[in-house]
Amino acid sequence: MINIFEVQETNEMIAHDNLDVRTITMGISLLDCADPDLSALNEKIYEKITRLAGNLVAVGEAIEAEYGIPIVNKRISVTPIALVGAAACKCTEDYVTIAETLERAALEVGVNFIGGYSALTAKEMTKSDELLIRSIPEALYRTTRVCSSVNLASTKSGINMDAVKLMGEVIKETAEVSKDNSCMGCAKLVVFCNAPDDNPFMAGAFHGVGEADAVINVGVSGPGVVKHAVEQARGKNFTELCEIIKKTAFKVTRVGQLAALEASKRLGVPFGIVDLSLAPTPEIGDSVAEILEEMGLESVGAPGTTAALALLNDQVKKGGVMASSSVGGLSGAFIPVSEDNGMITAAASGKLTLEKLEAMTCVCSVGLDMIAIPGSTPASSVSGIIADEMAIGMVNAKTTAVRIIPVIGKEVGDSVEFGGLLGYAPIMNVNKCSCEEFIARGGRIPAPIHSFKN
Repeated sequence: MINIFEVQETNEMIAHDNLDVRTITMGISLLDCADPDLSALNEKIYEKITRLAGNLVAVGEAIEAEYGIPIVNKRISVTPIALVGAAACKCTEDYVTIAETLERAALEVGVNFIGGYSALTAKEMTKSDELLIRSIPEALYRTTRVCSSVNLASTKSGINMDAVKLMGEVIKETAEVSKDNSCMGCAKLVVFCNAPDDNPFMAGAFHGVGEADAVINVGVSGPGVVKHAVEQARGKNFTELCEIIKKTAFKVTRVGQLAALEASKRLGVPFGIVDLSLAPTPEIGDSVAEILEEMGLESVGAPGTTAALALLNDQVKKGGVMASSSVGGLSGAFIPVSEDNGMITAAASGKLTLEKLEAMTCVCSVGLDMIAIPGSTPASSVSGIIADEMAIGMVNAKTTAVRIIPVIGKEVGDSVEFGGLLGYAPIMNVNKCSCEEFIARGGRIPAPIHSFKN
């Protein structure tokens, strides 16, 4: 039974170690909004979102005030729009009107972001999927709160290389149309392998088709809390270190579950999951890189970095599962370069490379995240980076993702400012050897042999 005394135990973490509930995300099914008439579809979407989420922000603020728990973001995720709009949308502009409806609904209810401008294309693309994907640059250009994601691969289906090729081109186009705003469109766009249906974090949140009509999912974060705990473990062996991290993750998860249950009760919407993800911010002391360095690395990127991250990710998951039977989403450690002060420092000094980050994604919760690369990088190279990351997820039966920003007009040695929680990033070097012929083959890379479990 969760009670107020458990929250009071974490007051020190909140006051000094940047513990927060990073997001309360309401997932909303739009399947019953489907309509062959585009105007009717947009009306139904707007009505349902504003009806169900009308009090989401007010409830989040009330819980924050009552329990003293910082709740940074209030967000919405919806059914992948490529499914909802299939009957009504005949061209890319039709899909863009839905993005604008989502934006209007998000502004009306006051949420920070709304996710689900998405397509699920792990095996093949439908015509609807392709239209939505091709509409992404314009949709993100015309909106500020809409986030987009595309699932390109899965352990069960393999890698859809036609979609991978297309997404490399779409990411480049998205960067180009938003170049006057630090190519910000790409910061709201992510591609996945094995995308979870219940992820509360942006930009990858969408409401899975197997979910309830509406649900409350909570993402809780506390890199600073874990770093403080690891500081207490100096000189201790790995077994003792693991226990300390696991117990800390347990306490953090309980705070998230309290917020989720309260929001669920007050909104009259079922509780879904708690996602315990160490999601860093540019604030000093709120860094995953600094946790790894506290374990004994001179700098993130040094030999041993991947092992340290594997330890951290696993103990966070174990602590979360001990605390709640409803742990889901991504749950683990994020390594977004622009959002982590330690990652920024290591990347700027050359101690952390794109290749080392790729190795780290084998053991972290997501993948290559918020990485700025030269704007001159060919679309085929962007697709190659995506294909590599999809392969890691497919073969290891884990979620992997790529959120990469080709910054138009910038080269290695420059940096780009995104602002807020997105921080800033040095432009990282990309191997200049071409993979164009490889990407141009098209088709599908089949699922690995160990995917056949039946």
